Amino acid sequence: MAFGPPALGYDRAITVFSPDGKLYQVEYAAENVRKGWTTVALKTDEIGVLVAEKRKISSLIDMASINKIFLVDSHMGASFAGLAADGRILIDYARREALNYRFIYDEPADVEYVVKSVCDVKQLYTQHAGVRPFGVSLIFVGRDKRGIHVFKTEINGYYFAYLALAVGSGEQPAMEYLEKNYDRKLGKEGAVELALKALRASTEEGLSPDLVEVGLVTLEEGVFRKLTYEETADFILKTGVNR
Repeated sequence: MAFGPPALGYDRAITVFSPDGKLYQVEYAAENVRKGWTTVALKTDEIGVLVAEKRKISSLIDMASINKIFLVDSHMGASFAGLAADGRILIDYARREALNYRFIYDEPADVEYVVKSVCDVKQLYTQHAGVRPFGVSLIFVGRDKRGIHVFKTEINGYYFAYLALAVGSGEQPAMEYLEKNYDRKLGKEGAVELALKALRASTEEGLSPDLVEVGLVTLEEGVFRKLTYEETADFILKTGVNR
């Protein structure tokens, strides 16, 4: 009797478990994250930082029109690695959840509340026939009444809180750099420089302000904002990651 590959038949529907307890379509979706553009996030006692890579996939694309860091609410931002269309849909959903919470309770939503709401949707798409999992992993950075938070959503709908992390095609070298150099006592400039250096460790070429986005939220101000082109260029030049 001839046997096919191990996944034969078990990857045709998201509702079918393989004999070893896997949902192969979830694993296929995770492959999109591993091939995505690299994103780095970290938090210290004073600040949360989000740094995302952009790639010039065509010489005719206006790079200013490509966004990798998104404002979810005034106190929270997000980025992603994986399928950009899936990421856009989930970020729009996160914005609606944050807006609804603010409308009902007249206060900013807890970061974890928004993350859990997004993960509830992601989990639903792992258990219904006729759909596929979202092929994207989102990173949320924000500040609420409990402090600064960094969360990563998994393909299967689970989520974790991190001190520092990286996702995307450069995850391994970026994580290795963070593990060696992370310090929770870093201030604003030190935290941004660490995130940029971790991103630089994941690439063969130097960074440029055209191809990098930086977002941050401080414990004191509690407002998430994206750095301007000029601010990003200054940090890149000061850090030396352009070489």
